[in-house]
Amino acid sequence: MLKLTKTKEEYKQCIVMRTDLKLSKGKAAAQAAHASILSYELATVRDRKNWKEQGQRKVVLKVKNLDEIYNLKYESEKLNLPVAIVEDAGLTEVAPGTVTAIGIGPARTEQIDKVTKDLVLL
Repeated sequence: MLKLTKTKEEYKQCIVMRTDLKLSKGKAAAQAAHASILSYELATVRDRKNWKEQGQRKVVLKVKNLDEIYNLKYESEKLNLPVAIVEDAGLTEVAPGTVTAIGIGPARTEQIDKVTKDLVLL
């Protein structure tokens, strides 16, 4: 008899950074951390739990500009993915309210890939 085993769904979180802002490495790291926490807080308890159990996989990607960030937000919202925009306070490198990054997930990898599959690693 053939035994079928259910494969456990994989989870991840994507952080997407704008490259047109030319942020310093430290500033970019801080903005990525903001994106991770903000989108994490919007995820379901089930998705957060599964993601943590699988090692909290994060992928950091890049886009060229603000329009691409908002397009990702729109596409993520259409799929009901947790998505958060990071707006900087403007105390150091960029003007107040500048959108620097977006966090998507944690959620099922299959769903996030529908939005991020064509993006390149930072």
